[in-house]
Amino acid sequence: MFSIRLSALAKYLNATLYGDDQIQITNLASIDNAKEGEITFLSDIRLRHKLIECQASAVILTEQCLPFCKNSTALVVKDPYLAYAYLAQMIDRTPKPDYKIDKSVRMDSNVTLGERISIGANSVLEKGVFLGNDVIIGAGCVLGRNVKINIGTRLWNNVTIYHGVEIGKDCLIQSGSVIGSEGFGYAKDDIGNWIRIPHLGRVIIGNRVEIGACTTIARGAIEDTSIDNGVIIDNLCHIAHNVKIGENTAIAGGVIMGGSLTIGRNCMIGGASVINGHIKICDKVTVTGMSMVMRSIREPGIYSSGIPLQKNKQWRKTVAFIIHIARFRKRIQALLKK
Repeated sequence: MFSIRLSALAKYLNATLYGDDQIQITNLASIDNAKEGEITFLSDIRLRHKLIECQASAVILTEQCLPFCKNSTALVVKDPYLAYAYLAQMIDRTPKPDYKIDKSVRMDSNVTLGERISIGANSVLEKGVFLGNDVIIGAGCVLGRNVKINIGTRLWNNVTIYHGVEIGKDCLIQSGSVIGSEGFGYAKDDIGNWIRIPHLGRVIIGNRVEIGACTTIARGAIEDTSIDNGVIIDNLCHIAHNVKIGENTAIAGGVIMGGSLTIGRNCMIGGASVINGHIKICDKVTVTGMSMVMRSIREPGIYSSGIPLQKNKQWRKTVAFIIHIARFRKRIQALLKK
C-alpha cells in the first residue's frame, strides 16, 4: 500500500509546504472526491472555488491559488499538472512483470536477448530479432525478422512489429498496435486493375516514444517512416507510409495522416484531425481537434477548422449559407464596383 509523509513528498516534488508536514498521504484523488489522507491538485485557476469544499488532506497548487486553500495543507509548485504527473508515477500500480520467458514463446535460434528480458505467453520472435536489456514483451506479440528493440522498451499484449522495424530506448507501445505494416500504395494498369506496390522501407522509432492502443504506423514505400525522440501518440491513430514526425510532438486520438507528411518538433495535433499527405507542418504548431489540414503550415501558431457544435436548426442555416457563399461573394463584388 502506498504511504508517504507530506514532508518527504514536498521534497520529492520540489514544493513549498504550507501546513502540517507530518500528514501521511495514502492516495491521490480528484479534487471533487478526495478524502482525509488523500492528496489532490488544482491546475486550472478557474476551478479555485472547488477548494472551499475540498476534503483532501493536502492540495498541490500554485502560489496564486494559495489564498483560496482554507481547509487543507498546501504544496505550492510552479506547475501543478506536472507535479501531478510525477506523483502519479510514484503511486503507479501497473503490475511489474517477472523477468522470465514463458514456455509457450516461439523463438528462432538466431535471436539476441539482453539481460532481464520478459516475454509473455504465445509471443513469436522471428529470425534476427534483437532485444536490449530490460525489454518487456507482452503476451501474444509478434516480432518479425530483424526487428530491433532497445533498452527498457515495453510492448503490451498483442502488439505486432513487422520485419526490419527499429524501436529506441524506453519506449512504450500499448496493446493492439501494428508497427511496420505496408502502406496504401497501388498503381492501376491499362484495364483498371489495382497493382500492389510492395513497401521497401522500414519504421524507425526514436527513444522515449509512446504509442497508444490500436495505432497503426505504416512502413516507408522506399525510404523509412520515422518517429523522432519523445513523440507521444494516442490510441487509434493512422500514420501512413513515409511520414516523419519531429521530436516531442504530441498526437491525440483518432488522427489520420496521409503519406509523405512531415511534421516538425514540439507540435500538438488535436484528436480526430485529418492531415493531407505530401505537405509539411513546421515546428511549434498546434492543430485543434477535428481539423482538416489540406495545405502546408509554414508559421508556428494555433490552427483550427470545422464548425463548432450548434443546435440542428442553426447548423442547417450555417451550412446553407456556406453552400451559397460563392454567390454572395459575387454579389458583394458587384456592389463594391458600383
